[in-house]
Amino acid sequence: MLRGTSATLRILAHSTRHVSPPFSTSAVAASTQPNAALDIDPSLKVLLQDIDISLTSHKHIMTKRPPRELETVAIEDLEEAEDAEDFVEDHSERSEHRKSPAARFGSKKIGAVVMPTELQKSITALIDASDKIQLHSDATRLFFDESEGWDHSYDVKYRSYKQGARHSDRDGTAFASVVLPAHYSAICAVLHQVKHRLGPEWNVQRVIDWGAGTGSGLWASMNTFQKPNITSEEPRLSTSNIFIYLGIDKREGLVAIGKRLLRDTDLGALSATWQKSFREDDIIKRTEGRDTLALSAFMLSTLQTPLARKKFVKELWESGAHTIVLIDHKTKAGFQNIAEAREYLLEMGRKELNDPETADWPVRGAHVVAPCPHDGSCPLYSGTSVSLVCGFSQRLQRPPFVRLTKHAREGHEDIEYSYVAIQRGPRPSTVGEGLATQMGSIGRVGAVGREEAEQIRLKEERVTKELVLDTNHIETRHEVETTDRTTADIIPAENSEEVEAALRHEAFHWPRLVFPPLKKSGHIIIDACTSEGKIMRLTIPKSQGKQPFYDARKSSWGDIFPHPPKNRPQERIQSTRAKGEGGSRGDDIGKRSKGRDRPKGEKSYSNVGEALKERKKASRRDRAVQKEDFALLTER
Repeated sequence: MLRGTSATLRILAHSTRHVSPPFSTSAVAASTQPNAALDIDPSLKVLLQDIDISLTSHKHIMTKRPPRELETVAIEDLEEAEDAEDFVEDHSERSEHRKSPAARFGSKKIGAVVMPTELQKSITALIDASDKIQLHSDATRLFFDESEGWDHSYDVKYRSYKQGARHSDRDGTAFASVVLPAHYSAICAVLHQVKHRLGPEWNVQRVIDWGAGTGSGLWASMNTFQKPNITSEEPRLSTSNIFIYLGIDKREGLVAIGKRLLRDTDLGALSATWQKSFREDDIIKRTEGRDTLALSAFMLSTLQTPLARKKFVKELWESGAHTIVLIDHKTKAGFQNIAEAREYLLEMGRKELNDPETADWPVRGAHVVAPCPHDGSCPLYSGTSVSLVCGFSQRLQRPPFVRLTKHAREGHEDIEYSYVAIQRGPRPSTVGEGLATQMGSIGRVGAVGREEAEQIRLKEERVTKELVLDTNHIETRHEVETTDRTTADIIPAENSEEVEAALRHEAFHWPRLVFPPLKKSGHIIIDACTSEGKIMRLTIPKSQGKQPFYDARKSSWGDIFPHPPKNRPQERIQSTRAKGEGGSRGDDIGKRSKGRDRPKGEKSYSNVGEALKERKKASRRDRAVQKEDFALLTER
């Protein structure tokens, strides 16, 4: 009986909630049909109005209730919600456009790398076909060190060929699930930087990859160089602009895994082949090498002797490719390998320029595209020892299989690398045609500069009007001249394509930030590698202007900076003396002083703490001595 009554009540409540009777005293049911206005005494009406105003003005009262699910929303509310979403999405873009076009060009990066869906599916299928527990143990054995953590270098050695053959498939799977994503992100970052520097004229259609491994260079180059006018949401191998890929690697286990990752993927027009060595019939003619990229990522560190590395770099040069990209780990050994390879490639380019037999060649010489703004010797590499490393960092958004294999909680990881990109031919000069001839004056004003110019204009206009009013000579012509001036008159409009072409031409000589900038309240300190072949300290103060100061504050490690400093830059020199011999050690380049540059006599928190400890000890000793003296006196 009770159950039937409750069910009846629920039905009645449901009907009264959804059906509004013509005569109802329920506030819920009659909310959509307001009652007629009542005749209220005027004094009471004023009192109610005052109460209503005080309630609506209270800070805890919500002005608008957010719409519920499946509830009708007014058009105005929808528009306001869309405007709020647009504000959140466009906030970063508006803050980015506050930079000058030159600063945006110098700081254009790819952000966190997200692996393509095709590659994630292939690696996930490979892992599903393997033993998960054994995979984690193999990954820990190969790439984990208790003191340093996870390492992305692969230098495993086996006792015999048979043992290596037995472990090749397992090691290749562990390599693909741990190292391949990190190598992929670093190669993508480097290729994006080189592509951005060389522009759309650099049309890569052929890639020769030394140390191909499981295919990190293949996937990175294919996804970087896509066909124009492709509107797909993410890059795919079938829409790549590369038609020929040649992978060179002697590690059969890694190559087998690389081929397996391409088994169920649509390659489009790509012709991918692998071989153990680079042969003479693979050499490309110089006239046909403009669309060829010679790539080697994390291969130099696997070569044990300097002679083997030199022979390897010479093979890259003689391949005929016009662009050579070398990447290695950001370690002292990795940076030394990159610096030596860079010097050897530039030396072979200088020999071509000085050789009379090569006078009729279409392309001679070589220059550095990135990261160096010069073709001289590296200022951070002395040839004997390495105390500072020129390297960069790239963030990877970890796929789920990486987090499971590593048993990691973080959703991202950073890989640090050193690299050099060299192209045949001389370095572009600072003298060009059109806008490029105006060196240092194109694209240097962004939203911050325009706001500053507008403030200056309004201030000049106000001062002019005050002067005119004081002299009682108000001229209509003069007012028209002052009021018609706009920001466009102060800063002329620029064609974006012409500006970008000019900036790309200038960027070959802009300084590169090789260390994170030191951001103070009134000035920004930048340690950069300059076109003079030196590490210079550039100081950008607020007095230089709002736009240069804003660009310097928003700059980051690895950017190229377009604005020259207001004051004369200071050269940072690494001394070869030992630490105990005095002199500048040079390890303060790009780092904070940590007390070395503090003048004598200036106190620090550590010194104050030590002084307080000594004072407490002294007071304890004094109290103990006083107690002993008092005890002796009482005994006497």
